Amino acid sequence: MRTIVPGLAATLALAAPLAGSAAAKTPADLVIWGGPIYTAVEARPKVEAVAVSHGRIAFAGTHAGAQALVGPKTKVIDLAGSALFPGFTDGHAHLREIGERELTLNLEGSKSAAEAAQRLKAYIAANHPKGFVYGRGWIETGWPEGRFLDKTDIDAIAPDTPVILQRADGHAMTVNSAALRAAHIDGTTAAPAGGQILKGPDGKPTGMLVDNAMGLVRPLMGSPTRDQRLAQFKAGFRVETAYGWTGVHYMSVSWADVPLMEEMDRQGLATLRVYDMVDAAEAGPLFASGPRATPDGRITTRAIKLYMDGALGSRGAALFEDYSDAPGLKGTFITDPKVMAGYMAKALAKGIQVSTHAIGDRGNATTLDLYEQAFKANPAAGKAARWRIEHAQILRPADIPRFKADSVIASMQPSHAIGDFHFAPARLGKDRLKGAYAWKSLLKTGAVVVGGSDAPVERGAPLIEFYAAVARKDLQGFSNADWHPEEKLSRAEALKLFTSSAAYARFAEKDLGAIAVGKRADFSGFSVDLMTAPEAEIPKGHAVLTVVDGQVVYEHR
Repeated sequence: MRTIVPGLAATLALAAPLAGSAAAKTPADLVIWGGPIYTAVEARPKVEAVAVSHGRIAFAGTHAGAQALVGPKTKVIDLAGSALFPGFTDGHAHLREIGERELTLNLEGSKSAAEAAQRLKAYIAANHPKGFVYGRGWIETGWPEGRFLDKTDIDAIAPDTPVILQRADGHAMTVNSAALRAAHIDGTTAAPAGGQILKGPDGKPTGMLVDNAMGLVRPLMGSPTRDQRLAQFKAGFRVETAYGWTGVHYMSVSWADVPLMEEMDRQGLATLRVYDMVDAAEAGPLFASGPRATPDGRITTRAIKLYMDGALGSRGAALFEDYSDAPGLKGTFITDPKVMAGYMAKALAKGIQVSTHAIGDRGNATTLDLYEQAFKANPAAGKAARWRIEHAQILRPADIPRFKADSVIASMQPSHAIGDFHFAPARLGKDRLKGAYAWKSLLKTGAVVVGGSDAPVERGAPLIEFYAAVARKDLQGFSNADWHPEEKLSRAEALKLFTSSAAYARFAEKDLGAIAVGKRADFSGFSVDLMTAPEAEIPKGHAVLTVVDGQVVYEHR
């Protein structure tokens, strides 16, 4: 079993040369040409062909140079004009939940509470579920009802069967009256710390449960069986590779899923490169054993995930000042900062990376405070720790330089900006938008910024994420001054978010993140050239080729 050792690795500038002569007389296993190939190496950003031997890049250079490596058993792929890039990594996603979305009621795109209810009705009629009904993906932004989904939308459809419908952000859910009864929740039930039970004018629960209050009904769902989890993972792997992702930084992993994914790898079923961040509450075995990885490195587990606050959409993100559209409400801390400090001290001592969910300006500032306190005792360890803040959505301008100063990685999801900005001005007011989704401002300070999708919160397509980063417009092309277009990125900057920076954020820049000789042969091919296509054309493209360790795991023509 191979363990990745913490510490600074060689930079991309010190990587092996792009065109090596060592493999010049040895036929390659795989050769790819026929379209623009972008290396993410500044010294030579574009080549004509790439060759692979034994899962690693053996050559990157001219078509003629690659032709010399073609033997009788070499697989040759002609891109036919499509563009090839270093393997795209989703720097923040929930892998099993992506599969779960494919196998349960999906409420994505519901244009009203009424439509969400009709989808529920159709799902029940088609599937005749027993015990309870679970769905996910609704979001009330733009709904004509102008409110959250609530129990009155569900009760007539399912008066006796508990129904649990999770909001897209995963930080809130609406349940029906049957579920409230089964969970013994009524007007007298106290919300747990870090959670909210929303109530109507009559003092009774509306069915909307926020953050830690969701735990009150989770026992109704039970735990998925091993076979169910395996099916969810298989679906998740299938979806992600078809999008063109070669890797994923998997957030909030249940410890029981770690050996399951490792077993899938042994059986040849792990078609993605997975970097696990275990839910801190389940991380005891990780603290005991330290970082671990399968022999081929496909499944690596060396980080924990903490939650500082909730989400902006459900008004759980912790702010210094009241929500502009909800006076008296500032959001909540999901985890007591003292508890978080204990996890952080233990992780720093064990060489375990820490990733903390923080969305509100107070949530981010408090997380940075906690990181600084942890690093104060051992500055050298802090500089090498590569701790991350997941989302880093709303920042006070004064806190932006702290990421670089503290060597903290900002792990951000571009699509959040193009969705959230339809309601963020109402939630935050214009002044707080100056530090919102501030990718460019962070990069200007020298901070490392990683790109991800947060799927299934968002759709999870890399082309949508890339488009959001470079256009900072919604998918219909809308933007305005509130969206701060000065924060959009160049094409080269956006490419780094999903390639070299993503590799650095998981301590793997020696092996991943660029097309260079000696690195692992992970490639993402898209029908659209991300570096030259008009902005509006980027999200219209699709993956044509996904290669992991030189193995074609997805191909579409």
